[in-house]
Amino acid sequence: SRSLCTVVCKWTYTSDGGWDDSFWKIIGLEDLVMDKYEKIGNHVLSPGEPVGKGLTPEAAKDLGLPEGIAVAASLIDAHAGGLGIIGADVKGHNLPCENQPITSRVAMICGTSSCHMGVSETPIFVPGVWGPYFSAMVPGLWLNEGGQSATGKLIDHVVRGHVAFPELQSKAAASACSIYTYLNSHLDLIKKSLPVGFLTVDLHVWPDFHGNRSPLTDLTLKGMVVGLTLSRGLDELALIYLATIQAIALGTRHILETMEAAGHRINTLFLCGGLSKNPLFVQMHADITGKPVVLSKEVESVLVGAAILGACASEDFASIQ
Repeated sequence: SRSLCTVVCKWTYTSDGGWDDSFWKIIGLEDLVMDKYEKIGNHVLSPGEPVGKGLTPEAAKDLGLPEGIAVAASLIDAHAGGLGIIGADVKGHNLPCENQPITSRVAMICGTSSCHMGVSETPIFVPGVWGPYFSAMVPGLWLNEGGQSATGKLIDHVVRGHVAFPELQSKAAASACSIYTYLNSHLDLIKKSLPVGFLTVDLHVWPDFHGNRSPLTDLTLKGMVVGLTLSRGLDELALIYLATIQAIALGTRHILETMEAAGHRINTLFLCGGLSKNPLFVQMHADITGKPVVLSKEVESVLVGAAILGACASEDFASIQ
């Protein structure tokens, strides 16, 4: 059994038309068409549907779980995160998405790279953004998926490559905190009376060190830093760290504006993943997009999404909704 999520998002499958024979022939993989697509699987299930007769005896033994326990058709990792956060209950927080359909929300799954997941009732074609994919994340809704190829990876790369990194490491260790907690507090120290975002008025990062996925879709693009000086201390490391986070947030804004120009109506951001645990990253996204950011009480949203699928496969719940 194959998951509809994977075959729709990555394999050009559609829930109404199935596989497209002509596509496989054009790219020289016509042998996959034989025997009704036996090689790549022709039994496609919606995420959350039970697979087979549940866990096989061999798998149950390896995992230390009961044989026959329900197994759900899966979601891609970021899509599970989107599912785990986009339906969050926001009552009583005075958010613009309260009492609005979830099409007014974008789920941002931000770790090594970032995905921006927005759903719509009708298909919306957004230049440079993947999709629309029917029922690929939330059943019955179309999914558009923006993305940034390097986010957490980029921040790490910039910070660890700086000449002042050893000093940062030893000071963070002495304060018994992470390097990012230390950098955030250091920025608060040097900002004086202005908001922290203004510290980088003369320092700018173009964050496409690993090409641009959305919305420019140009894998040949490279990164750039403008405004470097001969200073090489901890202050400068903190500033380039801040400028990198701001650049990533501006990339998110570029994706959201492109989605909105194509017809999405987005008023609230929902963040999950490792970077959502960094208050500076969250704050810069709120400041730069001008939209409120919601964080879930349960931080591991990808696991929440996977648990929702399991709860459907076990038939404890009738649907993902």
